[in-house]
Amino acid sequence: ILFYYSHNYFNLECVLYVNAYKLNTGSFSLSVGVQLDPEQTGFIAVENFTSLAEHHELQLDPSKLEMLLALVQSDEHGHVCYQELTELLNNKRSSSFRRAIANGRRTLQREILLDETGLGVYKRFMRYVAYEILPCETDRRWYFHQSRLCPPPVFMAIITIVQIIVFMCYGVMLNKWVLQTYQPDFMKSPLVYHPGHRAQIWRFFSYMFMHVGLEQLGFNALLQLMIGVPLEMVHGILRISLLYMAGVVAGSLTVSITDMRAPVVGGSGGVYALCSAHLANVVMNWAGMKCPYKLLRMILALVCMSSEVGRAVWLRFSPPLPSSGPQPSFMAHLSGAVVGISMGLLILRSYEESLHKQCSWWVLIFSFITFLLFAIFWNIFAYELLGIQIPPPP
Repeated sequence: ILFYYSHNYFNLECVLYVNAYKLNTGSFSLSVGVQLDPEQTGFIAVENFTSLAEHHELQLDPSKLEMLLALVQSDEHGHVCYQELTELLNNKRSSSFRRAIANGRRTLQREILLDETGLGVYKRFMRYVAYEILPCETDRRWYFHQSRLCPPPVFMAIITIVQIIVFMCYGVMLNKWVLQTYQPDFMKSPLVYHPGHRAQIWRFFSYMFMHVGLEQLGFNALLQLMIGVPLEMVHGILRISLLYMAGVVAGSLTVSITDMRAPVVGGSGGVYALCSAHLANVVMNWAGMKCPYKLLRMILALVCMSSEVGRAVWLRFSPPLPSSGPQPSFMAHLSGAVVGISMGLLILRSYEESLHKQCSWWVLIFSFITFLLFAIFWNIFAYELLGIQIPPPP
């Protein structure tokens, strides 16, 4: 099907016909397109559009129909650009589109998602997730009606399962379940990041599967399942896995720069990236977040995260056993939090928006790549130039 420009706009007939075919609605036809925009100006009169949206000719789910009417109400000139209509029908939403919806939905009488009755277990769970993660009622309704179980949120679940399996294996082998890092054989693992083995690149990633002990594993696994899985359900596996792995890599590289003699274990870099992004999003959208007891939960989360950092600081500066060497660094926690507050917050605030169209996204990507390149050169040259005495690797 051919798309072509007419006075800098797509041909309305083709656009509406194609989107109607994709959505399997059978609502639009070429004759309807001609009626809505007979002069092919690229705009649709509000009167015609409202009549079409409010009748059975547009068979859309409630969330799309609500946004469609909000789009109509937002325009001051009595017409609607069909390019925004196309974005809606194709599940694509730009920032300008969201602003138009935000302006228009103020004039609409909408039902609150919490007021819907007769929902099954699955839909009630989707509604719970929507209110836990999303700050805007329009976004919550959009997620509620568009959410599917395919693909399932498997990334955080797989990471957690692998971490538990690795911990169980080393617990049985070392016969120690708390403060495993005091065992010399623990640091011999090929998964642990050790500055003496920094030429083995996989260690900058694989350290996330090792943990100091049951206390750190339990904390990380709980947050990965309670916060990571809902975030993955709403924002998708690609964005959440990118954020988690960015926190992991930033954690090991930051330690290699700021705490050059220390090893690193645990998935705290990724966990703190997720948690910091979510908490920052809640704070910045405090009025819109409708999750119950949000102040109490915010305080509890900050206390728990601060306590975990305190535990890591205590362990790092506690007197090491002669045979165990330096204890793991705590800098991965802090660098993960920085990644979450910067890159993670942008990801969570861009629900169903294209990141590559946002200038701030490319600024963050450029900054992160610059940090990666700096860290790589630092690891290659700085240790020798500064004469850093690294404890012999196990």
